[in-house]
Amino acid sequence: MEKSRAFELPKLVACLVVCQMAGLVGSVFTSRSVSTWYVTLKKPFFTPPNWLFGPVWFTLYTMMGVSLFLVSRKDVTAPVIRLALLLFAIQLVLNGSWTVAFFGLRSPIAGVVVISVLWIAIVLTIVRFFAISVAAGLLLVPYIVWVSFAAALNFAVAALNR
Repeated sequence: MEKSRAFELPKLVACLVVCQMAGLVGSVFTSRSVSTWYVTLKKPFFTPPNWLFGPVWFTLYTMMGVSLFLVSRKDVTAPVIRLALLLFAIQLVLNGSWTVAFFGLRSPIAGVVVISVLWIAIVLTIVRFFAISVAAGLLLVPYIVWVSFAAALNFAVAALNR
């Protein structure tokens, strides 16, 4: 039993690192545009201050990592687990792709397209994760709430800057 728990710590760390790396990659594109191009955009009244995004995303990526860990503890050879992990990987790639689309390409319209697909991928992931682990599914709920807010913000920025 203790060997099993000892083996789980590296897996937990790996899950956390994978998720935080997605955020780190995205921050490269954000940092290049947030103080130049982004400040020139018209933004809706509900735009949060820039300092808020870092702590929120760090927390969400941490929760995503724990959620991923809880699912990856199961039998990863089972088709239902493999599908859930594939959906998680897809949404994580889309998460990083949104940053490239919005900040890297400096395109709110491209951001709208990516975040729309991302939102669907997150919902599908949550549904699959809930079926495997209620805790894993619950850990992703704040993520979909934040991405829903980010989508509204992205749509508003695209509309205001046509």
